[in-house]
Amino acid sequence: MKFVIQKVSSASVEVEGKCVGKIGKGFLVLVGISREDTRETADQYIKKMVNLRIFADSEGKTNLSLADVNGEILLVSQFTLYANCRKGNRPSFVDAGDPQMAEELYEYMIRKLRETVPVVQTGVFGAMMKVSLVNEGPFTILLDENTFKHRKDRI
Repeated sequence: MKFVIQKVSSASVEVEGKCVGKIGKGFLVLVGISREDTRETADQYIKKMVNLRIFADSEGKTNLSLADVNGEILLVSQFTLYANCRKGNRPSFVDAGDPQMAEELYEYMIRKLRETVPVVQTGVFGAMMKVSLVNEGPFTILLDENTFKHRKDRI
């Protein structure tokens, strides 16, 4: 699994000219799902993401989490995060999850996030989307398998 988390002051996604998801202050999250990912994997990533302290406190230090600032999430599925560009110039996506499995896991993540985050908006799984954002900082964080190496017991 891979999460590209961008701290935004606003973000939106449109499909076929129609806005399908829009948030204010919070995270735009591009999520890539691999063949090996499970609900347990998703739970680990969600827990880490919602607890990231990357919003500034009154002293300007990145000390506040999404909940501390009443932040919102725009979750967008993006299988291209699993592009393998090692051979040739045309990316391979063999490491990306099967579309049916990936969509089920994506829907699971949406449900889990809505249990703790008041505003969760989404893109449309498998659709061609136009994503717009105002990235604050810019502040972008990648969560992937390296994030959790040697720390599985402390997530």
